[in-house]
Amino acid sequence: MVTSTHETSHRIFQDHPEVLTPAFEALGLPPPAKATIEALTPDATEIKPLERRVDTVLKVEPSEGDSFLIAVEAQTARTRGKGSSWSYYVAYLRAKFDLPVLLVAVCRDRRTASWAAGPFECRVGTWTTQSTRPFVLGPDNVPEITDESVVARQPAMATFSAIVHSESENAAAILGMLARGMRSFDKATAKYWCEWLEVGLEDTPARETWRELEKMVATYFPGRGTLFEETYLEGKAEGKAEGKAESIISVLEKRGIPVPEATRDRITSCTDLDTLTLWFDRSLTATTVEDLFTEE
Repeated sequence: MVTSTHETSHRIFQDHPEVLTPAFEALGLPPPAKATIEALTPDATEIKPLERRVDTVLKVEPSEGDSFLIAVEAQTARTRGKGSSWSYYVAYLRAKFDLPVLLVAVCRDRRTASWAAGPFECRVGTWTTQSTRPFVLGPDNVPEITDESVVARQPAMATFSAIVHSESENAAAILGMLARGMRSFDKATAKYWCEWLEVGLEDTPARETWRELEKMVATYFPGRGTLFEETYLEGKAEGKAEGKAESIISVLEKRGIPVPEATRDRITSCTDLDTLTLWFDRSLTATTVEDLFTEE
């Protein structure tokens, strides 16, 4: 089944090819900013009703060197027969466009990334007729964005990185930093990237953390079923202080940190937004509830 996370993990390349920077750097190619990149049809079907469709296909014309294709596949788990499909995609695109093909697999966890790197071989006896080796973008080579200034300069890379690292133990801290960085955006830009990320995290545990963080950076997204649409449609009118207090408790509980009744009362009775914001930021990395109140 195709999920929103799957779709976001490859469609972001169509609108924001700068996300391919780690792949370009690893391969010693000119960066995407210096290349002309065009999205092509992902249909790799030759005879109906057999349908084969690559997630995203891009034609790259570098400022230096020859043109080539990039076939992007989002892979959230090891899938039987996928190696054969990938080999077909590469062979078909090479024949159709007469250009070399770079197959990029996007993975969120190291186990899937290790498998996706292949090689996937077509062999008879000791002879290998074809070998397919995808270039994997995953937790090991997509950097964790930990600097708020990077979010302002490279929002696509920061969003993509958060999706790739959504199953990391640092996911909550990464999302918290991303939310703080998005405060510098204008309203339209903040809404755009918040929606990208919420849809991209749809089937991950990190999505609930992000739904709390979204309250810091955006408001209403029509038609996507996001947190802010729900808030708008349900007519919720929680005060800012009350909302922040609930978010702090929610984040702590989702991270498995017990919240005693006395601490809960202390948080919910606070009306100072600056203090609540500080506690919220600390809740993303705290190991105990006492960590919220250190150095006060």
